[in-house]
Amino acid sequence: MKITEQQAKAIAEEIFGLYDRYGGEDYIGEPVSQVEHMSQAAALAQNEGHDDEVVLASFFHDIGHLCVHDEERQMAGYGVKDHERVGADYLRERGFSERLIKLVKSHVAAKRYLTYKVAGYYDQLSEASKATLAFQGGQMDEPEAALMEADPDFSLILRFRYWDDQAKQNHIPVDNLDELKEMAIMHLVSNQKN
Repeated sequence: MKITEQQAKAIAEEIFGLYDRYGGEDYIGEPVSQVEHMSQAAALAQNEGHDDEVVLASFFHDIGHLCVHDEERQMAGYGVKDHERVGADYLRERGFSERLIKLVKSHVAAKRYLTYKVAGYYDQLSEASKATLAFQGGQMDEPEAALMEADPDFSLILRFRYWDDQAKQNHIPVDNLDELKEMAIMHLVSNQKN
């Protein structure tokens, strides 16, 4: 079933309403708000010349923190447990592409992979990222890493993680929300919902 432009606009209003309501909140111990973090991640992807699907995935990667407010799902003050799955499920239900959903879901796995595979990666993580790693399964093991390496988007998934790590800069204006909203509408209209 194809999503109409009117339906896409309603979905975008709902999603960007979450950013309006909850995006200004502290980003789990980081020096930026939720919306600042996700806006910066999208800008990093866009500045590297990636397509709209990747840019949107970068913007939506932490949406799971915004769409669930159940105390039982919290990671001791560090956001929503399994937020990558929560966000992926939320976006799937609204008609976003499977590739976008996979990228959103992969950013935690990429952190687990990099802490396993790259010497010094753990040490450069923020304190909040180190704290959440324990809730997220810790370092990967060899079979998990081999499975991840076989993914056709493996290099992009790692790049995605580095944008996540870098998108924590103070005093960067959030000036791309209107563009991202239009991008989301266009993506939904052009994506065939299964």
